[in-house]
Amino acid sequence: MWSLSTLAIFFMLNSVSATPYKRAATPVSAAELSSFSPYTQFARAAYCSTSKLAGWNCGEACRALPGFQPTLVGGDGNAIQIYFVGYWPTQNTVVVAHQGTDPTKLVSVLTDLNVLQDPLDTKLFPGVSASVRVHDGFRNAHALTAPRILAEVKNLMASKGTNRVTVIGHSLGGALAQLDALYFSLNLPAGTLIKAMTYGVPRVGNAAFASLLDSKIPDLKRINNRKDLVPIIPGRFLGYGHPQGEVHILSTGSAVACSGQDNSVDSQCQIKTVPTIFDGNIFDHLGPYEGVYIGTIFCT
Repeated sequence: MWSLSTLAIFFMLNSVSATPYKRAATPVSAAELSSFSPYTQFARAAYCSTSKLAGWNCGEACRALPGFQPTLVGGDGNAIQIYFVGYWPTQNTVVVAHQGTDPTKLVSVLTDLNVLQDPLDTKLFPGVSASVRVHDGFRNAHALTAPRILAEVKNLMASKGTNRVTVIGHSLGGALAQLDALYFSLNLPAGTLIKAMTYGVPRVGNAAFASLLDSKIPDLKRINNRKDLVPIIPGRFLGYGHPQGEVHILSTGSAVACSGQDNSVDSQCQIKTVPTIFDGNIFDHLGPYEGVYIGTIFCT
């Protein structure tokens, strides 16, 4: 989650025009909206303590996902965002989820503010061009846990006999999930099916990053809620851009799928709804995502 003080520093880092996409937004069916609910609960669970996650005893979120088997938990919510890895039998998939920013923890807030871009580390992202650049803070935060998480994902894929991996996160956790998705696509066996579900995610990298992610992870959703302002930062004039996959919740039971990267044309998509941070509502960042709120205070 992003604090008001964090967002104030971004007052110059919001929007300029992007390449327009002419295709209209399309309504998301009630059935598809409902299908997002388990992933929303995983994103919510990532804000709970590691002790609760280890026993899968994190309140409403854990009760909504009976049978999930956590096998690795870590992080402290400050220097390292809380994360968990486990197996979800219902979908026969490995799940990796990351916590978003805790505004009471200085180091996690500073991670958000480190908006300079750097190339990805080719030791982690082999073969990726130096023209692909990402948010320095997100890049560094991801590197802290990437090898350990990858090892656990490989172990679970082998032991459970699955080729499915799902990455999930809200806010900063969504940024880490996008980096995970690309990282796994380059380091897991060919034929691995990777799904990415993010909520209120800020822009992670430049246009080259967004296009590379689109090419590697076609099954990616960026779910934005109403007038949440976090998805419009860092600003496009700094060279940032979103991948495809935007789903914009307009109100309870109503959402649209927005075409293209950073759709700046359709009035129902995020950029037109929140052209600057002053038009946004930070409380929409917390939800409701179809009745579910996400953040530390909602780990109940």
